[in-house]
Amino acid sequence: MRKPAFAVLAAAAGLSFAAFAADPVKIGILMPLSGNSGNAGKSAVAAIELAADIINSPHPGLASLPLGAGAGLPKLGGAKVQLVIADHQGNPTEGQNQALRLITQEHVAAIVGTYHSNVSFTATAVAERYGVPYVVGDSVAANITSRGFKWVFRTTPIASDFANNYMEFLNDLKKQGHPVSKLAIVYENTDYGTSVSGSVRDAAKAHGLDVVAAIPYNANGADVSPQVIQLKEKNPDAIIFISYTADSILYMKTMKNLEYMPKVVIGDDSGFSDPAFMGVAELAQGAINRSAWDVGKKGSVTSIINDLYTKKTGHGMDDTSGRDMQAFFVLMDAINRAGSTKPDDVQKALRETDLKPEQLMMGYKGVKFDQTGQNTLAATYLIQLFGKEYVAVWPESKAQRKLVYPFKGWK
Repeated sequence: MRKPAFAVLAAAAGLSFAAFAADPVKIGILMPLSGNSGNAGKSAVAAIELAADIINSPHPGLASLPLGAGAGLPKLGGAKVQLVIADHQGNPTEGQNQALRLITQEHVAAIVGTYHSNVSFTATAVAERYGVPYVVGDSVAANITSRGFKWVFRTTPIASDFANNYMEFLNDLKKQGHPVSKLAIVYENTDYGTSVSGSVRDAAKAHGLDVVAAIPYNANGADVSPQVIQLKEKNPDAIIFISYTADSILYMKTMKNLEYMPKVVIGDDSGFSDPAFMGVAELAQGAINRSAWDVGKKGSVTSIINDLYTKKTGHGMDDTSGRDMQAFFVLMDAINRAGSTKPDDVQKALRETDLKPEQLMMGYKGVKFDQTGQNTLAATYLIQLFGKEYVAVWPESKAQRKLVYPFKGWK
């Protein structure tokens, strides 16, 4: 049989067919890699780098994930994923500038990010203006997907989901005979904190709980003693902290210094999930956190991923990093199904996404986007800090350990 002309030419030139491999697919990753949230951003980037490696090369035991066979993107000729990583420094203006650079100079096919809700708000606006798909993996402020945007998709649960979970949990405590009627909310005063605190107040009212204090503060401050003193005066039965890493750590230290020990401490992920928070774990025993991540049984997909991540970083996967990894997997599945990196094709594939729980590495009920771009099947559960590890304690059907009440703190 006569060889095709291009094969003859390739052979004559001493080239292999590998020379005709598909071009890599460039994806922008926009995270805080410096500043007070730098550690969280680096952990998220490490998770996405691992996800790209899982897609690009075989890893035994992960074939149940879309693209988990490690053959690149089959419908794009086996194209590999190439990450272009940018640092927004926790600054909304810098996030806007970096999103613009990724789109106009790096020519990425899509962007994943961004950790801070206020940065996601500005960066996604750039993507919308240029018609480039943007998948938000972790930012939860409601306003990100309430602007009628067509190019923004969010895989994570949002503030209202978490708020209702907190109230259901607190009412379960009440049914068990614990005094839970007065609630305090402590929140950093950017888009993230104000959005979540508003959702928590609405949910508390709907569930018959009294918010006796809603305390805003400036993120990354040097002193939270006034806020802790106010908490002592109000004496709530439970406190929800909506705080980034440095603030979460400072609150735990200040509570110890002022000998304030509330009965229930709930962290709204973020700072409480950052591996750096384990530096004050001995002060926060029994703290509650939210998470859709669970390592699972040995040999499971999640356990294999956690082992790979631990080998890469020196610490286990956390919820925030996991949610960003899941967002990246969702995006790449859509690009592969589209068989194209053209924005319109990827947007259409994202809109048609319908992933089932067994295809995910996070504890969502699935991934399916509504007309606003929000995942309607996102879900979470509550975990509690024992030593330096969080363990699922609520709801009962997901619990791996019995809830310890009250908060033990440093005692």
